[in-house]
Amino acid sequence: MDQILSDRDIIEVRTAGQLWKIERTADLETLWESIGEDEFGEDERLPYWAELWPASVLLGEWLYRNAELIKGAKCLDLGCGLGLTAIIGQSLGAEVVAFDYELAPLYFARNNAVANKTGQPLWLQMDWRDPSLAGNSFDFIWGGDILYEKRFFDPLEKLFRRVLKPGGTIWMAEPSRDVSVPVWARLESLGWKTSLLLTEKAACCNAEMTVNIREVVPEKSI
Repeated sequence: MDQILSDRDIIEVRTAGQLWKIERTADLETLWESIGEDEFGEDERLPYWAELWPASVLLGEWLYRNAELIKGAKCLDLGCGLGLTAIIGQSLGAEVVAFDYELAPLYFARNNAVANKTGQPLWLQMDWRDPSLAGNSFDFIWGGDILYEKRFFDPLEKLFRRVLKPGGTIWMAEPSRDVSVPVWARLESLGWKTSLLLTEKAACCNAEMTVNIREVVPEKSI
């Protein structure tokens, strides 16, 4: 852990009206080597947090375009990683709670808030299968590129059902991947209404993807 936190790299990304400097580990080799075989079981603790993904870049832009909606609102950032969308939301006046399954990215996320001169979200290490959050507590929930595994669907849907306030809104930024296509119909079968709000190309770290922003809201009392 000390080696991972001490060797650092800076990514610069333009979104949400400005250039953001995002710090991450520069020693990706040590990070991968630190993962033991026992961690490739059910949890598959791969260090996806060490990258900044195009979906987060477009999600940050979406938050910026909807700054008036989230200003003063209680917001939850799912799988926050290096913290880009959480600190963008906080900079726009939202009250952001951001969590990740791993502890290491939260160190970087906190430093990234300092480096970009934003307020600090409330950073939590938490598993979305066992959330430590009060019910009906968030006006907005958002996440970038978190539906890449089918096994994430059930715990995330239960989390939405538990912590979204009545009348609240969920924004999901997902690349155009086949694995995500069935998610929206399944949500609708469980009483959610989904809408495609935006499709744009987004780029970061030499990767470019077509990303969709979708809104998820309760269609009826669930």
